[in-house]
Amino acid sequence: MTEPRLQTLYSQIGAEMIEELVQTFYPKVYANPVISPLFEGDMEEIMEKQRLFLTQFLGGPPLYSQVHGPPAMRRRHLPFEITPIRAENWLKCMKEAFDEVGLSDHPAGEFFFQRLTQVAAIMVNSEETEDPQS
Repeated sequence: MTEPRLQTLYSQIGAEMIEELVQTFYPKVYANPVISPLFEGDMEEIMEKQRLFLTQFLGGPPLYSQVHGPPAMRRRHLPFEITPIRAENWLKCMKEAFDEVGLSDHPAGEFFFQRLTQVAAIMVNSEETEDPQS
């Protein structure tokens, strides 16, 4: 079996699974005390941006770029203090969502999650300054 390629993940996972993942992920994010402060604002708007981004990230239509310009996710997230612990909590919420929607058992799920792990690491732009739960 060959490793799934990034440009084919969208066709393997599909728009419905991406939508289900986003719908499952964001309630977890908003309930997480470590990362919820980073997600102030309209959850529906944030979810839509994530859906557009994941579609493009997985090799689907360039929906995010069509609406918002090039993703440049690290630059877009610089105004937010993203620490290693916050990145870990983001990944924890994503892993829980993967498990709930069945992506953890999907043939392309492991490769998809590995790519998200790389993205989370790239987003870190601050060191821990204090206990984020205090």
